[in-house]
Amino acid sequence: MANYVIGDVQGCHDSLLKLLDKVRFNAEVDVLWFAGDLVNRGPRSLDTLRFVQSLGERAHTVLGNHDLHLLALWCNSGRSHESDTIAEVVNAPDGEALVNWLRSQPLALRLPPTQNTLDNGLLTHAGLLPEWSFEDALALSEEVRRVLSGPDWQTFMAELYGNKPNRWDPTLEGFDRLRLIVNVFTRMRMVRDDGKIDFKYKLEPADAPPELKPWFELAREFSGEGPILFGHWSTLGQLKNKAGYCLDTGCVWGGQLTALRLEDEAIIQVDAVEPPLPTIA
Repeated sequence: MANYVIGDVQGCHDSLLKLLDKVRFNAEVDVLWFAGDLVNRGPRSLDTLRFVQSLGERAHTVLGNHDLHLLALWCNSGRSHESDTIAEVVNAPDGEALVNWLRSQPLALRLPPTQNTLDNGLLTHAGLLPEWSFEDALALSEEVRRVLSGPDWQTFMAELYGNKPNRWDPTLEGFDRLRLIVNVFTRMRMVRDDGKIDFKYKLEPADAPPELKPWFELAREFSGEGPILFGHWSTLGQLKNKAGYCLDTGCVWGGQLTALRLEDEAIIQVDAVEPPLPTIA
């Protein structure tokens, strides 16, 4: 049995199958853990969703910003973009079933024990605030999951988009609280010196303004916890970092699709099969 954590697929279904073939994935014993953004911009979002859902308990995923974008478009709360490739999901005969499955997924997952340096890690799409413990993260993820999987989820989707509030306060309530939790888990890259989250900068940290720091460079208040595995940042330019690993290696941009095997910390990669998108946006 092996556990593989896989970076952003973004509808690159053929690359995913190539990667699984390379690791000799066995759906009877192995388990896949996806770092979010299963869909969008790549050509086969529908096939990707169908495949991951079909694996049942052999596959787990956290939600990424593109997954949430699909949910927003489904309920007419999001603004479509020229680069979107998720209309096929919305129009599919099983689209509603796939959307209902997707909105039941969490924002953070505890990874299984492996008896090595990756033991008891945390998986999320974008990152984690330094003042949140893993238990905090899982509890906050569950707050959002309960709303998204509930009957009034479309009301929340109508309030999802926005950059405010941009600093965590445990007394936050209502949609402001839920929006900030989602933004941390699915959009965060840089944090300002004053503790506010910056949602604009997307390039390499070395080129960032001096007042901005990657979230994983900030000192965590819970130093005894395990590593954090995430995706989201294809321009980061590094896999290993102070928090753990970033597994988004830009497959949809013509880069690679990456898997990390938890048992021995092996990195397995394949070059993208799909034609690359022309520019990073």
